[in-house]
Amino acid sequence: MRPFAYVKPVDVAEAVHAVATEPGAKFIGGGTNLVDLMREGIESPDTVVDVGGLPLDGVDELPDGGLRIGALVRNSALAADQRIRTRYPLLSQAILSGASAQLRNMATVGGNLLQRTRCLYFYDQAAACNKREPDSGCDALSGFNRMHAILGASDSCIATHPSDMCVALAALDAVVEVESVRGTRRIALADFHRLPGGTPEIETELAADQLITAVELPPAPVAANSRYRKVRDRASYAFALVSVAAALEVRDGTVTEARLALGGVAAKPWRAREAEQVLVGGPATEESFGRAADAELAAASVRPGNAFKVALARATIVATLRELNTGGGRA
Repeated sequence: MRPFAYVKPVDVAEAVHAVATEPGAKFIGGGTNLVDLMREGIESPDTVVDVGGLPLDGVDELPDGGLRIGALVRNSALAADQRIRTRYPLLSQAILSGASAQLRNMATVGGNLLQRTRCLYFYDQAAACNKREPDSGCDALSGFNRMHAILGASDSCIATHPSDMCVALAALDAVVEVESVRGTRRIALADFHRLPGGTPEIETELAADQLITAVELPPAPVAANSRYRKVRDRASYAFALVSVAAALEVRDGTVTEARLALGGVAAKPWRAREAEQVLVGGPATEESFGRAADAELAAASVRPGNAFKVALARATIVATLRELNTGGGRA
């Protein structure tokens, strides 16, 4: 790790000014990802702006019945919040399925949105990685790609996004609030992360000088019947092979509302819009759930190592919807 300057601002205005005026500066909150990347030499900021002491650690009610979550709320605190557990149980479940208790106690909501891929080639500086070094190539394309993307990938990058929390937020139509010296900006969580295309090094719509200050959850009555299901190689501290965040409302045997997002399959949390369109207005049956999954996965592009993910994703989607249809996702 090379030397760097350290700044600890007293408020948001000072924090965004520090990054705007210091080339090569990076914000740090809980430090559970950035510090690792700095140790590996993948991130080398000239200045670290520590926002950990800013008053962005509350969960507040919104007038419309939604919630405003401060960017510095710890993952463990958010998962334990009774309002989250009751109104948005899939979010609490997603958070608790990620990392370890120790990391959840340090990790922040804002930091979770910005964590970078866990692709082995990204961390191996002897390997070619367009995300780490643009135009250097991608060794994952013909290498060990069992964990890699089947949706939205490109010839430049097939890495997946590692977050569990963000998959649930995508299903909930969350909105990210960011601040800079130019003012406040709001970005839909579903649009916040970018697909790789030809520029996989650009991972979000966030400008370098913008600080995440909050995430807003709109009211979503359907989320009372919701579930986050994660399939992984071991029961704890493992990233998803496939995950499903789903909420379902059924009346008289017909699906009246559905929310569905996938993790472990793309460079961003994948909102399953095609599947939702098939589900809404159709019968709440195993066959209908399968057709919805097939519609979403029709665009999958696989490599020899990850072809199994198509069948795994289909089975996980169907199983999750089946459970919700019998009331298994209610808090």
